[in-house]
Amino acid sequence: MGAPVHFDFSTRRVLVTGGSRGIGHGIARAFADAGAQVTITGRKASPSEYEADLSDFEYRQLEMTDRAALDAFATEIDALDVLVNNAGGSFPGGRNEWEPDVFEEAVAMHLSSGFRLAVGVKEKLSRSGIEGGGSVLNMASMSAYFAVTVVPGYGAGKAAVVQMTKNLAVAWARDNVRVNAVAPGLILTDMTSVMKGVEELEGKEISRTPMARWGTPGDVAPAYLFLASPAARFITGQTLNVDGGYSVA
Repeated sequence: MGAPVHFDFSTRRVLVTGGSRGIGHGIARAFADAGAQVTITGRKASPSEYEADLSDFEYRQLEMTDRAALDAFATEIDALDVLVNNAGGSFPGGRNEWEPDVFEEAVAMHLSSGFRLAVGVKEKLSRSGIEGGGSVLNMASMSAYFAVTVVPGYGAGKAAVVQMTKNLAVAWARDNVRVNAVAPGLILTDMTSVMKGVEELEGKEISRTPMARWGTPGDVAPAYLFLASPAARFITGQTLNVDGGYSVA
């Protein structure tokens, strides 16, 4: 077995939206373990309201669909090396994304908010001293490629994230900013735990995954560290599938 890969983000500043739980928390934890100064956002008023220990991060309450709050937050940031546009999720109360208003909210949450924040911090990212430049790292999904009819707004937003990643990458390539995305497969989090033990849901997805198992946030986070690091200095505009082979089966 080869030696484990280590990344050094000492003194670097990283922002992970929605970093209080799930994959986002795994990403934030990985950057912090690599020495970065990590800020996370969440909806709750205080980090103590979450189950996870968030004491290693600077916490900011932020509603991602609040345009004024996003603009103000971007202005307040004085320096940034990596933006991870991770925030998203399902709507509480089982709201139906086939209702046009809910569909629009889903697209705003998973697409428009990330675009607004990226544009707002672009100049700070362009001043990053990381070899290869600052990074915007977006969160895509297998639903960007395959129909998931229960959440059409989520899927439409994630598909657009892939295209947004390409456009930002080309537009900002000469401004010292790289833009990439990661598309996770079946990852066990609070949001997906409802599938566990439900054969028509879990069984179908596991059988489609060549590695025949759930992924974890720890499987996804290293992809973000790699894409933000000098090792990926000639990579931009790409969406990396971290899915146990799901997308090619």
